[in-house]
Amino acid sequence: MKCGLRPVHLAVLAIGFGFLYLPIALLVIYSFNASRLVTVWGGFSTRWYGSLLANDALIASAMVSLRVALVSAVLSTLLGTMAAFALQRFGRFRGRMLMAGMLFAPLVMPEVIIGLSLLLLFVGLDLDRGFWTIVVGHTTLGLCFVTVVVQARLSTFDRLLEEAALDLGATPAATFRLVTLPLIWPALAAGFLLAFTLSLDDFVLASFTSGPGTTTLPMRIYSQVRLGVTPEINAISTLLIGTVGLILLIAAALTRLRGPVGSSR
Repeated sequence: MKCGLRPVHLAVLAIGFGFLYLPIALLVIYSFNASRLVTVWGGFSTRWYGSLLANDALIASAMVSLRVALVSAVLSTLLGTMAAFALQRFGRFRGRMLMAGMLFAPLVMPEVIIGLSLLLLFVGLDLDRGFWTIVVGHTTLGLCFVTVVVQARLSTFDRLLEEAALDLGATPAATFRLVTLPLIWPALAAGFLLAFTLSLDDFVLASFTSGPGTTTLPMRIYSQVRLGVTPEINAISTLLIGTVGLILLIAAALTRLRGPVGSSR
């Protein structure tokens, strides 16, 4: 018996999606506006995307964001993977609950609290804020997401595959490289992309941990919007939305590969 969507259901879906995505759609549409006035439609044009190449401040901030996102994503993947193995493979060791709580706390803790805590830490250690302090802040948040993704993969991992490799004479290092790593790579890739995305569009943590001469793209956009929205801001925001959306789609596709590993005998 088929059960189609009723008109009231379609209306509710339309209202929900409109509430979520209508502002984004308007931003994307007006990024192709030929007029310099962002509220007045002057025809279709891609001139503002071309003018971005001449905006040195936006380009420099975009490069900073990309470098920070890449480094923090790599560190988050390494640390998050080790944390996931510790929680999933080391059994019930003393302090396990405390470790898990500390790892997952940043997922529900307001970012402003994390940012303020890191700021007080850097000031207390007399560290100059800049590129690496932003990386530390983004890694603190990103490794939590990587831990969740990798731990979910390991929970469905058939340990008999590793035991068979060890019985056949493989060393633990070779077993990890030839058996474990190829089977958990979708989770590692998905965690890396999630951490990269979180870093790329983060504003709160970067605003607390950045210093002079180190301005990320979201911070640059915010500072320019305070002086007035320009078509170039719409264009760079559209590119950022498209990049983040593409990365999330790839991460979601990789996450779909996290089915039961080695469940068949």
